[in-house]
Formats: sequence, structure tokens, C-alpha cells
Amino acid sequence: MSPDERKKAAALAAVAHISSGMKLGLGTGSTAKHFVDAVGEKVRKGWDLVCVPTSESTRKQAESLGIRLTTLDETPVLDVTVDGADELDSELRLIKGGGGALLREKIVASSSRKMIVIADDSKKVPVLGKFPLPVEVVPFGLKATGIKIDQALAWSGNQGPMNVRIRDGKPFVTDNGNVILDCALGRIENPEKLAAALSSIPGVVEHGLFIGMASLALIATEHGVETLKK
Repeated sequence: MSPDERKKAAALAAVAHISSGMKLGLGTGSTAKHFVDAVGEKVRKGWDLVCVPTSESTRKQAESLGIRLTTLDETPVLDVTVDGADELDSELRLIKGGGGALLREKIVASSSRKMIVIADDSKKVPVLGKFPLPVEVVPFGLKATGIKIDQALAWSGNQGPMNVRIRDGKPFVTDNGNVILDCALGRIENPEKLAAALSSIPGVVEHGLFIGMASLALIATEHGVETLKK
């Protein structure tokens, strides 16, 4: 199977964990896109589903498929969020945010009774950190915030270059009007300690470490879909 076919297989496996009448969080990214397509197919067949998208791109896709959308203000508790990951380890700790939607993804996932991760087997790693860790920050005081992030990295036993994410020749701006600092750490020592340190910094809106959130991962391999449980 090609990488995209594996992503689709993982997404379709997640459909077995949803049913008509549920309130769903819809993730963002190339794997989550397949799941949104599958939800659209269920809606066409008459399923009653109401969903909260985690990005403007996912919202547009869902609307094009006729999926009924809501907000967390209207529906503050969801049944399941299904989303992808840039990396995950055997303890279902994740790095997310490669697509820039980490803040909304984390808010939606934390508002759900269950988070299911869908990914191909290239995303499963023994140690988090090869994928650069995204940190979403407000533009005001960017340099000062960056210094504090460097200090948090060092305090938690991590090191590596940090760069403002650039897209089309200019700083990438999230759906929330913020910028992203990508931290190329190679490997992350003590993800829990680093997560706590980053969360304590004024100016940091959110970081891409999702710890203790996912309860199930569906990993597509050449030989089928592997299920990982916390």
C-alpha cells in the first residue's frame, strides 16, 4: 500500500468506533481528511452526526460534504475526536501541529470523552522528537518568548534549533492569528517535564505535545491496521 492508502485504511478503521447520534471532533491533516470523507459518506446514508472541526480547512471540507457542524459553545462535550499525529510513541504520547492547527486540535480533543489517533506506521516512533515540536506563540514579544522557550528546553534536558515557521516566504499565521516556533530537538527527554515548562510561559498559547489525551491509536501497516491502547 502507498502511504496515502495506509492513511485511508487507518481512517476507515476509525469509523467502526462511531455511530449515529454521536457528537464528533474532526481532526486536521492528510489522514484526518480521509476520516472526514468517511463521515460525509455516513451522513449521506442518513446517519445523524454533529461535528466540531479543528481548523478552517476541515470546516470547509465538512461543509462541502453536508456534515452538520456545531461549536464547543453550543456543544461543549463531545463523544469522540478522531485526529492524526505527526508522531506517537508506545505510550500514546503525541506530537501534533505540523499543519498548524494544534491549539484547536487540543481544545477539541480535551473536550471529548475519547480521542482516537489515526496514522500510518511511519508516525510511530520509539522516542518523540525527530519531528520538530511546534509551539504556538502570540506575535507580541516574540523574541522574549523565544528566549524563555530556550530556557525551558534547557531546564527539561532538551536542546536544538528553534525557527519561526515560514510559508510562502513569510511567517505562517495560524487560524488564531498566532505564529509557530518549530523546535528541532532530535529526541525529547522527559516529554511531561517539557510540556509543563512550555505551558507555564507567558506568550506561549499552546504546544504540540499531546500527553494523556489519546486512549486509542489505529496504525495502518502493510499487513493491516494495528490497534494500540493506552
